[in-house]
Amino acid sequence: MGDRMVRPASQPAAARSSLTDLPEPTWRLLLGRGLPNFALEGFLPVLVFYAAWRAAGLGPGVIASAAAAGLIVVFQLWRGLDGALAGAALVFIVIQAVVALAADSATVYLAQPVVLSACWGIAYLVSAAIGRPLIGAFARAWYPFPAEFRASAPYQREFAMQSVVWGLYCLARSALRLFVLLASGAAGLIVVSFLTGTPILIALVLWGVWHARHAFARLELLPA
Repeated sequence: MGDRMVRPASQPAAARSSLTDLPEPTWRLLLGRGLPNFALEGFLPVLVFYAAWRAAGLGPGVIASAAAAGLIVVFQLWRGLDGALAGAALVFIVIQAVVALAADSATVYLAQPVVLSACWGIAYLVSAAIGRPLIGAFARAWYPFPAEFRASAPYQREFAMQSVVWGLYCLARSALRLFVLLASGAAGLIVVSFLTGTPILIALVLWGVWHARHAFARLELLPA
């Protein structure tokens, strides 16, 4: 993409200077910023819960997992996650823990994020439909896009498309995980979550980074 982040032809000149000050969006920069957050969010809370649950019981498992998830959200907020999204995530973590402890059920605890994932799938699709794609908000944790570029049509169009892809994936995965949880319990859920999560999520992230870089690189061909 050259040595600068690009802008569409309609972007005002004031935005041009702010874009030229940005770091080059290399694979090393993008993956270095995003993959640690992604790996922690994808694996750590469930593994912490399962280990603590087996070793000390449901209560310690829920508390340990909630603490791990909360630390991840704080870390993501520090790395650029939208404040409203971080706040919503923290609220859900608290609700998930309280409901699981009140129900005294590991199944209830594990089912809640599965249902939440389905809700996220719907949210991705709705956000794309109303022109405020959620993937565009999450992209700031991967690259420091300036506000002017985030408001541009190419940015919204690219991440609306990616939001649709993520929405369909979340809905399909949630349906499968809920079925496995009810049919075979926590151990089966962890296996299926890994098989349908880690490889596919990494593939989706790499595809999304590649596609966005490719789409935004084409803008360099537009007149300034």
